[in-house]
Amino acid sequence: MATVACNPIRPPPAYDEYVQWLHFAEGSAMLPLMLNLYVGRLGEAGAPLHPRINSEVANYLSYLDTALSQSDYLLGNELSAADIQMSFIGEIARAQGKLGDYPHIAAWIERFQARPAYQAALKKGGKYDFAPH
Repeated sequence: MATVACNPIRPPPAYDEYVQWLHFAEGSAMLPLMLNLYVGRLGEAGAPLHPRINSEVANYLSYLDTALSQSDYLLGNELSAADIQMSFIGEIARAQGKLGDYPHIAAWIERFQARPAYQAALKKGGKYDFAPH
């Protein structure tokens, strides 16, 4: 797994990418997914907004899918906190039916949801709408 501990003099090479994914989840990628949810409740009144929202969703999912085409997880071939933070983006996009063109995201979700720790968290935490069915 990529080292993410911060050394103020010389941070590890993956640190910048790690921080980028942490902030990308909530600072960029989540907004169009949430707008899709909210605007969907407006019915026909929200219809003019869907093309713009869907365009932003596609931009962010393409970026994520391309990153995941290089390795099993965002920072290499082992799970990191960046994957956990971004997992909600993938799970919500899947729940909204947005993953048809993004096979690497779909495979990534399958990988992290199959992990024993994920399964244990589901057992302990109870019902989770985005859990594997």
